[in-house]
Amino acid sequence: MTEMGTDRLRGIHHSAFRCRDAEETRAFYEDVLGLPVAAALAFEAEPGSGRPHPYVHIFFRLPDGNFIAFFDAPDSARPEHFLPAHGFDRHIAFEAGSLEALAEWKARLDARGVNSFGPIDHGFVRSLYMWDPNGLQVEITARVPDHDAILAHEEAQARDILAEWTRRTADAKARLRA
Repeated sequence: MTEMGTDRLRGIHHSAFRCRDAEETRAFYEDVLGLPVAAALAFEAEPGSGRPHPYVHIFFRLPDGNFIAFFDAPDSARPEHFLPAHGFDRHIAFEAGSLEALAEWKARLDARGVNSFGPIDHGFVRSLYMWDPNGLQVEITARVPDHDAILAHEEAQARDILAEWTRRTADAKARLRA
């Protein structure tokens, strides 16, 4: 890996998604997941273009200081924006502090009537899955005790696996681009 010095990215400040309704989204992320509202910014125009487009941009604070954010822009929203998305297309994964905490999350979600499934064993983590009110798949994950050793093993093989995958899927990807 090339060192970039001061130009190196420090992390994710926020990930942002569209929401159907700011209050419905607040209730899920704050009341169910326990993430406090950090900001709710109302604007009348799109940034950059200045085109009229009223929206609110809401941010929820994560314990690590980062955020998950949402745009409530009803004038440009369409029902298909809120269809449940397959996890391969988009999802957000929050990390619980332990496998025990993951079990507590499952009990909390069940008690609140949130339809979730799991935990699913991914080898290096165990995960619960659900959908938020906007069709975004939400994952709560916990590291297994051997997490770091498993990922170190995977890192040592990553470039070879990617090279083989690229070779193996080249024809299928060429058809997608045609």
